[in-house]
Amino acid sequence: MKQTNLLLCKLFIGALFLLGSVLVNGEDPYMFYTWTVTYGTRSPLGVPQQVILINGQFPGPPIEAVTNNNVVVNLINKLDEPFLITWNGVKQRRTSWQDGVLGTNCPIQPNSNWTYQFQLKDQIGTYTYFASTSMHRARGAFGALNVNQRAVITTPYATPDGDFTLLVSDWFKMSHKDLRKRLDAGYALPLPDALLINGASKGLVFTGQQGKTYKFRISNVGIATSINFRIQNHTMSLIEVEGAHTLQESYESLDVHVGQSLTVLVTLKASVRDYFMVASTRFTKPVLTTTASLRYLGSQNAAYGPLPIGPTYHIHWSMKQARTIRMNLTANAARPNPQGSFHYGTIPINRTLVLANAATMINGKLRYTVNRISYINPTTPLKLADWYNISGVFDFKTILSTPTIGPAHFGTSVIDVELHEFVEIVFQNDERSIQSWHMDGTSAYPVGYGSGTWNVTMRKRYNLVDAVPRHTFQVYPLSWTSILVSLDNKGMWNLRSQIWSRRYLGQELYVRVWNDEKSLYTEAEPPLNVLYCGKAKRPI
Repeated sequence: MKQTNLLLCKLFIGALFLLGSVLVNGEDPYMFYTWTVTYGTRSPLGVPQQVILINGQFPGPPIEAVTNNNVVVNLINKLDEPFLITWNGVKQRRTSWQDGVLGTNCPIQPNSNWTYQFQLKDQIGTYTYFASTSMHRARGAFGALNVNQRAVITTPYATPDGDFTLLVSDWFKMSHKDLRKRLDAGYALPLPDALLINGASKGLVFTGQQGKTYKFRISNVGIATSINFRIQNHTMSLIEVEGAHTLQESYESLDVHVGQSLTVLVTLKASVRDYFMVASTRFTKPVLTTTASLRYLGSQNAAYGPLPIGPTYHIHWSMKQARTIRMNLTANAARPNPQGSFHYGTIPINRTLVLANAATMINGKLRYTVNRISYINPTTPLKLADWYNISGVFDFKTILSTPTIGPAHFGTSVIDVELHEFVEIVFQNDERSIQSWHMDGTSAYPVGYGSGTWNVTMRKRYNLVDAVPRHTFQVYPLSWTSILVSLDNKGMWNLRSQIWSRRYLGQELYVRVWNDEKSLYTEAEPPLNVLYCGKAKRPI
């Protein structure tokens, strides 16, 4: 009997060992990076300028990943200022600790390092990363983050013959420190001096073969201006927007607003030569333009002829185009489906937030506000204060859920939302400039765009069937944009203007998605290497 029990015990232990081996071997792959952030000199406008480099590169090194990869980035800060990177569009499921904004992370001090670790859980598509601190983003410190689907998941289009990434950015001759001084003094920023594509103002060439089809990933990593992108004598088939497959409509040009990304397919059907690829600013006077070249293999002729004409102001044109971008409801994808939210039009709205942006004066200086509150960062990250119940850092009474009349003032705005609430957020823009809003930790459905002031009757205009989920939303001048979102990701999430001067001067807030359940299934514990600052002290 003892021998039988011993044998059963050994078999049980062996089975556990094999199961453990399967679980370990079945873990999603890890990608390890060490990035050193430094100042360097480049000449994007033809004259030497100080830029921010990552591993000596401008733009920074791309991350080419696959769905569910684990990304580990050891970031070494060699600047003379605290620094953080945020991963624009990465949902950080259960791990707002890795979000890389001052509401969730203590900044990485000069001559020190910190290691990010996050999973690209259930995501595909075209994303970016960039510096979230101060005005660093205006001087570089940005790059591409591309997530390809796993082989077992089919795409709704044939595999392209090549893959190109285009990071379009506006650019200033002034340094990031001079831009910051101007904002601190209470003045708005001037129009940028130029546009860049992948850090260059001219001379960039993308080469393909006649008859082949290529994927172009286009991201607006600028800080101020919407752009329009087009290719001379070619049409573009839109296939993906910020992680969602779209209906494959053809476009001669596409608007990409600050912080947004999209992916198109281009088939090289024209004669063998070079063609202009054009990015130009929208809603600006004057219009800034930059070009690159699409070169057919074997071309002996540089691009020539007039540049393809693009829209300039044309607000209605852009709004109409935005309504044509629809989700491909039949496509496979690596994506979660909180609350069955692909059927978002049938889910009851639990709560409505109306957020109005404004430019105002506080203490004689220009500030930007949301519902009359101009955000200031406390010395203690909100996430640490919330996790460790540190009082005096923020409260839920600072900002109201609808606009009110009265003077603007400083505050640390946090809106409290229960985990799994289905929320309607309306961005109300009563200014004459276009706005761009981004929400960390999730994707949302932009269901409506309209002129004037939003009211509940506008819901009759909503697209409740096939709006494309995305993380960044444009709001046209004197207009509103409405989104629907299932807040299924527990954490402290930044809701901000992607127009960086506006964010720097207060146009942001945080959404705390929470319930009282302590579970690793809903939120991870603080990482072992978490940084502490302000009132937050390392537990003994």
